[in-house]
Amino acid sequence: MFDLILRRARLCDEQLVDIAIQHGKIAAVGEVSGPAQQERDLAGRYYVSAGWIDSHVHCYPKSPIYHDEADTIGMAQGVTTVVDAGSTGADDIDDFYQLTRSATTEVRALINISRTGIVTQNELADMAQIDGDAVVQAVKRRPDFIVGLKARMSSSVVGENGIQPLVRAKAIQQAAGNLPLMVHIGNNPPVLEEIADLLTSGDIITHCFNGKPNRILSPQGELKAAVKNAIARGVKLDIGHGGASFSFEVARQAIAQGILPDTISSDIYCRNRINGPVHSLAHVMSKFFSVGMTLPQIIECVTVNAATGLRLAGKGRLTAGYDADLTIFTVKEEARPFVDAEGEQVLGQQHILPQAVVIAGHWHLTDEGKANHVFDL
Repeated sequence: MFDLILRRARLCDEQLVDIAIQHGKIAAVGEVSGPAQQERDLAGRYYVSAGWIDSHVHCYPKSPIYHDEADTIGMAQGVTTVVDAGSTGADDIDDFYQLTRSATTEVRALINISRTGIVTQNELADMAQIDGDAVVQAVKRRPDFIVGLKARMSSSVVGENGIQPLVRAKAIQQAAGNLPLMVHIGNNPPVLEEIADLLTSGDIITHCFNGKPNRILSPQGELKAAVKNAIARGVKLDIGHGGASFSFEVARQAIAQGILPDTISSDIYCRNRINGPVHSLAHVMSKFFSVGMTLPQIIECVTVNAATGLRLAGKGRLTAGYDADLTIFTVKEEARPFVDAEGEQVLGQQHILPQAVVIAGHWHLTDEGKANHVFDL
């Protein structure tokens, strides 16, 4: 007997399927027969995808700058897995791990190469804070929690150190088993070309569509050669919207040239969740309808691409044997304003509304689902 069957779930390609879940795993997708302890008939009215993965959040609740609660930005907003992007370094990663054990949302972390993590805005201004041995030991202690490394390479973070923190990060990455390295780009120095030249296959550029002068596009709107070469080497592009790092103009120009993000992430924390312009991962995802992306492309960026990029085994696909993490959502056709980090407002015509999630085989309503009473039996 199955634990749960979702009947007539609509996939992003508009196909209707049944999805059976047993023992926290997806047991079958397609036409499913047989009894279940619980059945929910979605009647073709609700989309279902693999559980959304937000690959750039800040949810260490003790962080003095960027903090939030995992379930507030995760389960409540249709996200089944969140990956904290460098809020903690070696000093606090174990505390962060323990705090997240009570969350329903699955939480993973990118460890900051600075021991202190982001307790100040300039954590890489003092090279003495970069302790490679401490990072390696933390990865050994928490191999299932720490899925990568994080280095913030903008002028306000590195101070007078220029490119040197990234040189150290690459050495630490090798010592730590070649985990993915996420690199934040922003104002220079260092210039983006210096950063991109050091990145190798599997590394991730986050804030890839920021509107700052140190952006991925030249003043003529062309992809900078160093970034083009990095992408050819297998470097990935992540959105990391945040409060200052997403431009509709850059996104439009890039996507029109076929330069699509590999992952769409929010860079969410309490302030940009409450006050905007982020609000939620679904809100960020919805903005990409307005810059030329389709629903299947958007969903790939928060499922299979995110899982592949951060090597999250068993996640990101609606396939038998994978973790029973699902997001149930609707797409509402309605004019709605969206604002980027530069203040540009776009009138979007579609927005994605998560109604429920299944996490490790268990059904939970999102805030949207509770408000709309959509699954009251």
